[in-house]
Amino acid sequence: VANPWQLVASKLVTQYSNNIRNNFGFLNRLSPRTRYGDDKLFRQQGRKVFKEVLPLVCDQIAGQLDEQGWTAESLNRLWLHQANLTMNQFIARKLLGHDASQQEAPVILDSYGNTSSAGSIIAFHLYNRDLPAGARGVLCSFGAGYSIGSLLLRRL
Repeated sequence: VANPWQLVASKLVTQYSNNIRNNFGFLNRLSPRTRYGDDKLFRQQGRKVFKEVLPLVCDQIAGQLDEQGWTAESLNRLWLHQANLTMNQFIARKLLGHDASQQEAPVILDSYGNTSSAGSIIAFHLYNRDLPAGARGVLCSFGAGYSIGSLLLRRL
């Protein structure tokens, strides 16, 4: 079966952040005194992550659209990282200039929960067949670090 989507552009950016981290390094496993300390667990400063990573995601996608001569108005679909509904709504609103419908930015959180970076792929898999030839979309995942990966896709 031929792939009905063309990968027009891809972009990956990482900007270091300490707001999502795991302090449980390899040396901690050697010491019984520090092995299970509270400071060795996964830590996330959610408000800082929200305030820092979302503008980065929006700027990356907007820049990528601009590089290809696309506009947000020309997009038919956003398949976004599915970690948090508020994050998805913020990104879609910032890019599109209005609250996105389920058709514009499908959400799978209610069915699958937080599937990390795989969420955008699951959303794409479930919500792409209805789009006609020539349709345009953005697939974007982001996460700890901060790492952001985005693809511009066009339906053939």
